[in-house]
Amino acid sequence: MNKAELVAAMAERAELSKKDAEAALKVFTDIVAEELKKGEKIQLVGFGTFEVSERAERTGRNPQSGAEMVIPASKAPKFKAGKALKDMINA
Repeated sequence: MNKAELVAAMAERAELSKKDAEAALKVFTDIVAEELKKGEKIQLVGFGTFEVSERAERTGRNPQSGAEMVIPASKAPKFKAGKALKDMINA
């Protein structure tokens, strides 16, 4: 499912216009991104948790030359599915 299909499904289920559904989806993704950028965690009970994962600095190898290189520390967004979502998928 791509973004357009998701917007269409949201509009149909919530009985909204596609424009309103797209605006709601944009606001949701913007808020999630802003909170993660601040280092906050977003918990949606029954669905899952969005959080930031810290990756430590490490040594790696350049695949072309084989030379060692330092991969700097970074942060990455992470989603952990909730129990209710896992149970729904496995049912």
